[in-house]
Amino acid sequence: MPKFDPEFLEEEFHKGHRKEERAERKLLSEKDRSKFKKSGHDKKPSEATYSTLPIGIVLSITGEKIIIDVEGKEYFCSLKGSLKKEKGIYKNLITVGDFVRLNIENEEGQIFYVEKRKSELTRVDKTGRKKQLIAANIEQAFITMSVVVPPFKPNLVDRFLISAKKGNIYPIVIINKYDLLKANNSSDDEKALSNNFLKDYSKLGYLIVCVSCKTMLGIDTIKELMIGKSSVFVGQSGVGKSSLINKTTEYNLKIGTVVHKTYKGAHTTTRAQLLPLKKGGFCIDTPGIKSFGLWDLKKEDVVDHFHEIKEIGNYCYYPNCTHIDEPNCAVKEACGEDKISSLRFESYISLMKEIL
Repeated sequence: MPKFDPEFLEEEFHKGHRKEERAERKLLSEKDRSKFKKSGHDKKPSEATYSTLPIGIVLSITGEKIIIDVEGKEYFCSLKGSLKKEKGIYKNLITVGDFVRLNIENEEGQIFYVEKRKSELTRVDKTGRKKQLIAANIEQAFITMSVVVPPFKPNLVDRFLISAKKGNIYPIVIINKYDLLKANNSSDDEKALSNNFLKDYSKLGYLIVCVSCKTMLGIDTIKELMIGKSSVFVGQSGVGKSSLINKTTEYNLKIGTVVHKTYKGAHTTTRAQLLPLKKGGFCIDTPGIKSFGLWDLKKEDVVDHFHEIKEIGNYCYYPNCTHIDEPNCAVKEACGEDKISSLRFESYISLMKEIL
């Protein structure tokens, strides 16, 4: 595994006033002698104490054990008891990509503090009541879809796009297995779906890369996009996330196959893992998902994402028109006249029905 410096990465994520804050905390820490008292070990350290603890980055989480990289060396760590009590709305307090302050003893670490995140990719957990962290401190998300197997799902792309925007992450859409569109077993509908998506979403300014691990189409483009960046690969099981990482990096991750009876992929990747890259930066492989519920989804999140619908909606008869059941709806008329993408409108309706 390439060696990388979490201290350097953390500094890259938190430039500017961050350095001044750390210097101030260090000065306060030097004056705070209470941290050296044994009686203080069971108490949550003061903020001034955090800056003196080693900093590491979360590589992966397996059960109760968290694997942290500190200056190129890995440690199995656990959360300090006081941190476990702070869950609140979070299903998980820590995720892959987090920068943490920890105490190391006997080759094991205890995490005292999670640094403020620059960005985060989240979803709602299965209960619908908790915020589930997928990855943190990433600059870009490779939203990976496939054609034919598993089937392409534009609605799922929109969910990832909204989550990326809410989490301060730049989205890049990958349409993988593009060679299958030229195969004899691909239908006209499958070809039309991917072609329409490519046309409609490219027009809206989204970066889309068509890729094939078999023909190497688009692989060099993905490699270039990853250099010096922190990236996460997300998508359904079986879309080829691990295969793409194998083709674009020096890693050899285990990959699975798609079950043709259900056209769904097996969960070969069972946990998210952070992979440092030789040319700088890192990427995160994540387990495949069957559905993607958005955390704290609001009406304005949906409306702002479908900005072309919002613009035409200004001409609807009713000022608060949802464009679902109301009469004299300018949006539905525009959709019928192909002035609005039917793919986008269907996705809009699906998301609006979740919050209305």
